[in-house]
Amino acid sequence: MKIKDMRTGEWGKIRAFFTIVTSEGFEIKGCKLVDGANGMFVSAPQEKNPKDGEYYDTVWIPKEARPELEKLASEAYEPAQTASEDIPF
Repeated sequence: MKIKDMRTGEWGKIRAFFTIVTSEGFEIKGCKLVDGANGMFVSAPQEKNPKDGEYYDTVWIPKEARPELEKLASEAYEPAQTASEDIPF
């Protein structure tokens, strides 16, 4: 599993959007790195249900895979954050 196309910024509590590439070659787009009350965590892609207005995950991430995924996302976020600070506007 690896992280691809990370876009950093500040959208409320969201710090980055990224794509996960699995070892089988599947790409999961729309994952988010969120700054929560207990630190950073990965949120799966979500879709809004028009009937009740609630958001539901479109991809299920197993509990066992979350620590590895959060570590990969955090490691990819730090260099991306530093690189975006170096760009003059």
